[in-house]
Amino acid sequence: MNRALLVAALSAGLATPALAHRGHAGLTVIEIDPASGAVSVSHRFSAHDVEPALVSIAPGAQPSLDDPRAVAGLETHLRQRFRLDIDGAAVPVTHAATDLAGDNIRVAFVGETTDRDIAAMTVDLDFFPGVHDDQEQQVNVRINGVTRTVVFRPGSAAQTVAFAGGAA
Repeated sequence: MNRALLVAALSAGLATPALAHRGHAGLTVIEIDPASGAVSVSHRFSAHDVEPALVSIAPGAQPSLDDPRAVAGLETHLRQRFRLDIDGAAVPVTHAATDLAGDNIRVAFVGETTDRDIAAMTVDLDFFPGVHDDQEQQVNVRINGVTRTVVFRPGSAAQTVAFAGGAA
């Protein structure tokens, strides 16, 4: 009987890593400082979710984050497939930093707004289309300590988050 329990325990232990990661997800954090107008955008992913997408977003590179051309393709993809409007005015963002640490990827962008009384922000993104049917991107928008959250899935439309009475 002890042998059967040992075999069952070992089998369960081997199956656990396969079940540990069932979906594909990322996190985007947008922070606005109305006093200075500074806008920061940070996209975070797992490398094992991004690398399959490199085949289509950086076709001239190796599908690995070890290839600088693939990383540059990822940065371009994220910039082109992300849009932020503050009270109806587009906020362009530029690449600020990319951090690759093991399986963690963080790509940061910065922008600026002249709006000091922010009432609403519209976010639109569609990362890695056609790669993961279950890709989910949580977006946290923060202004003056207030956070609003929206979630994007493949094909999601732009979403607007409101800050009643302006955020300043």
